[in-house]
Amino acid sequence: MRPTGWFQIGWSSTVPRGGVVPLRYFGQDLVAWRDLEGTVHVLDAYCRHLGANLAYGGCVTADGLRCPFHGWTWDAEGRNSAIPYQDRTNTARRIRSWSVVERNEVLFLWHDELGRPPYFDVPEVTEICDDLRGMVLQPALPDGTSHFTGMQVHPQYVVENAVDIHHFRFVHGTARSPVILREEVTDHTWHSVAGFGRRWADGIDRPGDRRNTITIHWVGIGFAYNAEQTPDGWRVMLISTTPVDDETTEVFGTYWLQDLPGAAAGDRRRRLDEIMRALPEDLDIWNHQIYLDPPGLATSEGAGFRKLRRWTGRFYPEAGPGHAVRGVGA
Repeated sequence: MRPTGWFQIGWSSTVPRGGVVPLRYFGQDLVAWRDLEGTVHVLDAYCRHLGANLAYGGCVTADGLRCPFHGWTWDAEGRNSAIPYQDRTNTARRIRSWSVVERNEVLFLWHDELGRPPYFDVPEVTEICDDLRGMVLQPALPDGTSHFTGMQVHPQYVVENAVDIHHFRFVHGTARSPVILREEVTDHTWHSVAGFGRRWADGIDRPGDRRNTITIHWVGIGFAYNAEQTPDGWRVMLISTTPVDDETTEVFGTYWLQDLPGAAAGDRRRRLDEIMRALPEDLDIWNHQIYLDPPGLATSEGAGFRKLRRWTGRFYPEAGPGHAVRGVGA
């Protein structure tokens, strides 16, 4: 439950300017704070003076995050920047600082058990496929989000949807299983396009024609963008699964709609309701699932699952980039 990658910890609205918020992910108590210039930072939660939790009563100053107990202040890198009752700071103590990216209204935290810095990036939502480049999307906030806590959903369950074509019939009620039209894999991304219905039965990808398709773009195993062209315009969903500890996770949904001038009042809510319906259907399965290794696979799905599990292996602690590990993801 401790894979490497970028994992969502909230949205831009989660941490207001000058705000301090307690978090717990990857078995660690953390504190998120937004400095006076507007940048979000995350540190381990406990002050290295006498162990107070900075998330409860801590406040943001020009020097960083000030402890509520004795006023010791810590900067974004976790260094002691001020002690109010002496001129000299404590250079021997430091709080662990976590890499954070705020992109597309979402806050992402980098996690790596080996302590390596980020070695891949979080893309802009409009960069995940050519069809979205230059497109204007409505902001997801405040109403285009969903958040499910206390889940027992391993990130591996979610990423395997990238090759699980047959679940669409039984979980989401499609008339037939889709066909994978395109699949492009790099060290840290898995990009595929699936076509639904008879018009795609020949399995031939036709760039520029995305009717009745879904584009899935995984970046590591922490999150994926799903993009669909509908009669009401494009819609994009971000699904993120973030471990809280070795047993539980939080699952986030973020939803963007193509901005269509002249759309009727109330149309946004209808479009959001349609796209937000799918994730709870999946969660009903994932939250009660166990992991089988090896699974019993049908002939039509075996190659896809085996290829994806080899790819996900590189994101587990024992592996570096480009290496697979045994166990989950192997």
